[in-house]
Amino acid sequence: MKNTLILLGLLTLFSCKSPAQENKEQSKEDFKINKTEAEWKAELTEMEYYVLREEGTERAFTSPLNKVYEPGTFICAACNTPLFESEHKFESGTGWPSFDRPIEGNVAYGSDKKLGYTRTEEHCATCGGHLGHVFNDGPRETTGKRHCVNGAALDFVPKGEKLPNIE
Repeated sequence: MKNTLILLGLLTLFSCKSPAQENKEQSKEDFKINKTEAEWKAELTEMEYYVLREEGTERAFTSPLNKVYEPGTFICAACNTPLFESEHKFESGTGWPSFDRPIEGNVAYGSDKKLGYTRTEEHCATCGGHLGHVFNDGPRETTGKRHCVNGAALDFVPKGEKLPNIE
């Protein structure tokens, strides 16, 4: 009887649907903008390509966008999709631009297990470019989220200037 209860408990535990299973990961074909790697290499700087297409990480405290807090919009450096508003940017002390929320619908999510544990990875929802990761140590008074983004994945458009067309 005891073994049956243990078996039923284990079956229940492993058959439950977790939030991680609901996280629909996107393949490259799911994005509106699809280019060959040669096309991306021709259009992006070496660092942008490394971060956006190879899922690399720039060195901490190297992005000029770390200290940009003026009103405006941070857009994808690959396709110009608006991703984050400066009003949601905060100083996290991590050395990367950090935001407590993205522009709704413009960021896609997936799982990254490269470091031996699962992290929530974020991509531009239009071109699939790697942006960074989301953590649960952001400002408690807002969303509690920290979108830790590589500055090389972003361009900044000051408020009042026209946003470029999405490529």
